[in-house]
Amino acid sequence: MPRIEKVYHIYAGNKCIMHNLKEEDFKANWQTINTIVGFMKTDYELDDLSYEEVTINREDIEPSY
Repeated sequence: MPRIEKVYHIYAGNKCIMHNLKEEDFKANWQTINTIVGFMKTDYELDDLSYEEVTINREDIEPSY
């Protein structure tokens, strides 16, 4: 039976700053990062923030041995 998982990667500009986050971790971190960039002086603007949702079918991944 396929085991479907979603993970998230968060980007600031072209740089991945957090990767392989589970949904609950993504939601908390996304909000925190947006708050930090919105209120503090950083090298990034809110428009520089983005994320990618990746769906993984664990059945398709073969062991490396």
